[in-house]
Amino acid sequence: MSSSAPSLFRFGIIADPQYAAIAPHIAMDRYYANSLAKVAAAIEVFNGEQLSFVMTLGDVIDRRFSSFDDILPVYETLRHEALFLLGNHDFSVSAGHLSEVAARLGMPSPYYSFVRHGWRFVVLDGNEVSIFAPPEGHPHRALAAEMLAELQAKGARNAHRWNAALSDEQFAWLGDEIAKAAAAGEKVIVMYPVHPPSEHGMWDSERTVALLASSSNVVAYLNGHDHVGNYGMAGACHFLNFKGVVDTEMENAFAIVEVYASRIEIRGFGREVSRTLSI
Repeated sequence: MSSSAPSLFRFGIIADPQYAAIAPHIAMDRYYANSLAKVAAAIEVFNGEQLSFVMTLGDVIDRRFSSFDDILPVYETLRHEALFLLGNHDFSVSAGHLSEVAARLGMPSPYYSFVRHGWRFVVLDGNEVSIFAPPEGHPHRALAAEMLAELQAKGARNAHRWNAALSDEQFAWLGDEIAKAAAAGEKVIVMYPVHPPSEHGMWDSERTVALLASSSNVVAYLNGHDHVGNYGMAGACHFLNFKGVVDTEMENAFAIVEVYASRIEIRGFGREVSRTLSI
């Protein structure tokens, strides 16, 4: 690298462990039970590094609330702070447990923000308006059914039951967080999938991409959900989709993100790609 200045800070990324004590789905190349060992291997690497935190980008489990009892103890071996966001599979639990998922992951709320080293991280709940996460009878379920039907009628590629949208309230909160960060002189990294367009994109991704692309202090949007990985740019914002841990029988996929004043270095492990994102 041309710049030899040390990084400002670094953090770990894990995407889509999707653990469950079930047989693999060979056609999709997903080995759910193997994620315990893969997450443990990633943590071993993370424990050898100086990291501010480790973020898991959703789908900690594939199904069943009891799956959390198997995988969360693996995170207890991590010597850094473990942070989470909610994936659609984290809600593949019985109706009585739907309202407990965020708390089970130790999250302060389904969407939240935090500041590290003068950078603001905004963690979205991309399941808020969906047909799977809100409790039965919640107005967000009816709204989700309407949005999905509308997208299906248009033949939209992201018109799938596993996708969802932000509520107007959460979208307004995102705008407020970006504005607060700008006022404080903070750069922003947002987390949850919206771009590039894919069959795993959020239903309301256009408005979110437009907001982020027009905000000069938003540097990157990091997400999982689309297991094959993806990358795109809108405005000066990088949209990076990390590969899923659950995919393939033996190969792992995780990353260490190193933040510099003028760039972000992604150090990929296993199937994850290493790349430089200029700021």
